[in-house]
Amino acid sequence: MVLPRLSFLRPVGALSLVTLFASGAYAQQAFPTEVETALARAKVPRDSVTMLVADADGVRPPRLAWRSQVPVNPASIMKVVTTYAALDLLGPAYSWNTPVYVDGTVSNGVLNGNLYIKGQGDPKLVLERVWLLLRRVQGLGITTVSGDIVLDRSTFENTAENDPAAFDGEPLRPYNASPDALLVNFKSVNMTFTPERGGQLARINYEPPLASVSMQPTIALAPGECGDWRTAIRPDFSDPNRIRFNGGLPAACGEKSWAVAYADPRTYGLRAIGGMWAEMGGRVGGQMRDGRVPPGLKPVFEFGSPPLAEVIRDINKYSNNVMAQQVFLTLGLTQKNRGTFEASRNALGQWWRDRIGTGEGQPVFDNGSGLSREERISAAALGKMLQVAWRSPVMPELVSSLPASGVDGTLRRRALRSGGAAHLKTGTLRDSSGVAGYVHGASGRRYVLVAIANGENAGAARAAFDALVDWAYQDN
Repeated sequence: MVLPRLSFLRPVGALSLVTLFASGAYAQQAFPTEVETALARAKVPRDSVTMLVADADGVRPPRLAWRSQVPVNPASIMKVVTTYAALDLLGPAYSWNTPVYVDGTVSNGVLNGNLYIKGQGDPKLVLERVWLLLRRVQGLGITTVSGDIVLDRSTFENTAENDPAAFDGEPLRPYNASPDALLVNFKSVNMTFTPERGGQLARINYEPPLASVSMQPTIALAPGECGDWRTAIRPDFSDPNRIRFNGGLPAACGEKSWAVAYADPRTYGLRAIGGMWAEMGGRVGGQMRDGRVPPGLKPVFEFGSPPLAEVIRDINKYSNNVMAQQVFLTLGLTQKNRGTFEASRNALGQWWRDRIGTGEGQPVFDNGSGLSREERISAAALGKMLQVAWRSPVMPELVSSLPASGVDGTLRRRALRSGGAAHLKTGTLRDSSGVAGYVHGASGRRYVLVAIANGENAGAARAAFDALVDWAYQDN
């Protein structure tokens, strides 16, 4: 594309020309042919999309800017804002601690009192790490707790009671898990169905084992093709006290795995930790319950999380909603001393004004994950943030956390001509689709790229956005 001749005589700041391109003087700017063709084929109108391709260093006019000042719903692309803000405010080495308290004396393997575990927002307290935490408890010489095992989830306020069906009516989808100060394994159960060799049954393994939940151990094998095997097994998750299957697993499927959100997320942590403690040979004389650590009690140890730089790779590579919300709430906790969404919105708003500025408009923050109908950001604002991030000390951590096209994460199956030269966060909701991040051009230049569609046919714009990424790459 040939850019109009510009008469500026001095360098300009990052993205200062984006406003010019979006203001009307270049409103009829031509799209790259491949992008125009793909949009027409998909029947996605121009006014449903916003696109920006600009140098990462921000000292040249944008190669393309279309409706870049229009605020749009970015879907999961909003995770890039949350994770960069966290890197910038907390640092890549930041980690979460989960303190453990012993209230009583230990004698002959028995804790004569209560054991307390206090959640402080660790986004990655998955089963392997819960097991390690409980092993450290046993390392204190404790195999039996004569009192209660108490989980303190008070660090985040009013989050654990969120309705997982509120967003889209799919409460059993793990992506709808609500944040929790003591978030255990994303409140999900992973079931593995393994057919017996030459047998008539498949054995079912559940991770984690859930205390006081009856879990069907086997399922009959059925004839026919695999097909929609999840429907064929006819699951029944309606009763939190039992998991049942009323159908059969097609034998042609072989081994299958399925992760579902537990039907009663409020009690998931109690059941998961209780089940794992029992499986490890531990006993509880009292009960598993929620509560608070007594004032003045000192922890016997603190169980540390992986560093933030590792956590954001999981968030951005695989678009983990609840992990993103844990980080979002942590920003409110660390910057405003409140573990609430309101505090986090205020913290992010202040950070944006101080770090990015308001020239391109300020985003509308909701929960920081993009699993929202309320969050908004313009391509110009997101592009400017990406340029600021490019010049920051934490740039390597942010870029490496983004999916590489055709290589990993949510872009693993997107085979682009640019290959792994693009590191882009994807976003998909029912009426929003897009990508945003960085493209390493064939000439050696780096570009920020933002492309988002909103509307009923938003998902059909994916091919056009892939064409835009390839066009940005082919700059020589």
